[in-house]
Amino acid sequence: MSKIKRLAGETVLYGLGNIVPRLLNFILFPFHTIVFKPAEYGVFTYLMSFVALLNVVYSFGMETAYFRFALKPGADQKRIFNIAQTAVISVSTFFSVSLIIAAPSLTTMMDAKGHSEYIIYLAAILFIDNIVAIPFARLRLEKKPIQFSIYRISNVVILTILTLYFLFVVYDPTVGIGYIFLANLIANAFYLLFFFKTLVSWRPTFDRDLFPQMTRYAYPIMITGVAGTINEFFSRAALQQWLPENFYPGKSSAYAVGVFGAGYKFSVLMNLTVQAFRMAAEPFFFSNVSNKNSPQLFARVNHYFIIVGCFIMLAVSINVDILKFILRNVEYWDALDIVPPLLLGYLFLGVYYNLSVWFKVTDKTYYGTIIAIGGAVLTILLNLFLIPIAGYLGSSWATAIVYGTMAITCYFIGQKFYPIPYPILAGTGYIIVTYLLIYLVNDITFSNQWITTSFHFGVLLLFMLAVYFMERNKWRADQNNHVLPN
Repeated sequence: MSKIKRLAGETVLYGLGNIVPRLLNFILFPFHTIVFKPAEYGVFTYLMSFVALLNVVYSFGMETAYFRFALKPGADQKRIFNIAQTAVISVSTFFSVSLIIAAPSLTTMMDAKGHSEYIIYLAAILFIDNIVAIPFARLRLEKKPIQFSIYRISNVVILTILTLYFLFVVYDPTVGIGYIFLANLIANAFYLLFFFKTLVSWRPTFDRDLFPQMTRYAYPIMITGVAGTINEFFSRAALQQWLPENFYPGKSSAYAVGVFGAGYKFSVLMNLTVQAFRMAAEPFFFSNVSNKNSPQLFARVNHYFIIVGCFIMLAVSINVDILKFILRNVEYWDALDIVPPLLLGYLFLGVYYNLSVWFKVTDKTYYGTIIAIGGAVLTILLNLFLIPIAGYLGSSWATAIVYGTMAITCYFIGQKFYPIPYPILAGTGYIIVTYLLIYLVNDITFSNQWITTSFHFGVLLLFMLAVYFMERNKWRADQNNHVLPN
């Protein structure tokens, strides 16, 4: 088996280890909306937005630093592991203990007064998540993708079983969303069993020379991660704080966050596509960078990604009238208008990942940090401006504008350092036409749902046929010119 085939196989397995759990989480979310009212689900959504940010801080970029230093010629991989694990456990212990001490004050600030157990559960979840981050990285370093995926998938299977048990067998309204946190904590505790041998073999290690080097390497990655997480999750916190009182008559800001969080779940279909592509694309880019036709190849890859992304955006957006029934509580239907701009935003994010190849292959990754920080600042400013005007719809458009701006910025800077002949007009045309088509189709209504659904599937079929006839000659030309691998 060639190195590239082996790499492709490992990429698929790592993808399963990350994507299958997210799909199972998506399946769980309708059950959450059956049991919890929007205001209560809003508290959960709000708290989880902070968890995403804290996860980046806890790990401190040490996972990537572990890869970098463990793969250096002559490196003592066991010692590097111990140093990285020592750093992560130290940071995780400090922050988790701090969260537990501050739990009463934090729950009051987050509209969950009297539920200090939420913060305690989250502190424990974060601690376990991060003390197994380096062991998971070791599995990847040792090329054990099957074990990696089994552990990840097992965790979410356990979580799914526990969630259904708590919500539909022993449910107590006084515990409420605490059941979700408790299910996550118990499921995560199984990681301690999975990695028991690795964890007991760890020895606290501090190296006066290596530790500062690893820290200097890691902290810019953490900054990039924090900025990226702000782009991803800041909107929930912003809605909670910046939505004017009574913006939605008779509804609280927690209600708005709840329905926004539910509507946001539909964008997971695009997000999963982006993440799957990212896992496959990074090794693909690096393995093909020495190819003389690599700029043309990278350009075509981005073009075809845009086409697939546009199809997903169209398919989800025009079928929200059916997909909404996943949300059994009709109160959550209020935020369905946010789905198209969120899908557009994640499409732009996928394009950004494509365009970012230039700073990865030229070792100018600090540009990624600069762009991510710029995106975070723009996220804050746009939410501050748009939420008082348009509520959660404004926040969803902020997501699309930020990721679109990041992609455009990355393109123009990249052309100076590593020119790639992207078909900008064709890609932009696909995105604009698809988005206009979404609004045109959604404005056409029929009294019968079967007719409506048949019409929507007809539109999708026509879209695919149009793409086929427009792209078939280009595809053949690319293969004849050896731009695409056979």
